[in-house]
Amino acid sequence: MATATHYLEVNAPAAQCYQWWRPLTHLPQILDDVKSVEPKSGNADVTHWVVDGPLGKQIEWDAKIIDEETDRKIAWKSLEESNNHVETGGAVRFDPHGDTTGVEVSLHVTTPGGAAGDAVAKLFDDPQKKIEKALEEFKQLMERSSQNV
Repeated sequence: MATATHYLEVNAPAAQCYQWWRPLTHLPQILDDVKSVEPKSGNADVTHWVVDGPLGKQIEWDAKIIDEETDRKIAWKSLEESNNHVETGGAVRFDPHGDTTGVEVSLHVTTPGGAAGDAVAKLFDDPQKKIEKALEEFKQLMERSSQNV
């Protein structure tokens, strides 16, 4: 199982940070391997993920928001019935500090054994580095949009 957690301060209010994350559909803007996250069947709590995998193949799965507190946290996990051979999930927490927000993201991935597992494991190689880069990009997005308000 691969896990990664990263925390940083963002110069934007918690509500703004939460609203950006809530649909999960913006994640391709900050996570290079994620090609799309789209609501499934009009249900905002269930999303279909498409991620670039090794050898030019894409890996897909469905995920559901399993825990949520407005302006404070969002947690999601892949659905077993999406038959993705990958168990993945994540959470983002927002700690409001007035005009700034502490943002913590944690991701975990459990891959199957065998050749399929090896291919998926390469996709999630160095998750800590990827999540740190993604959060830095999120911080820049939020701070740019805060300045334009």
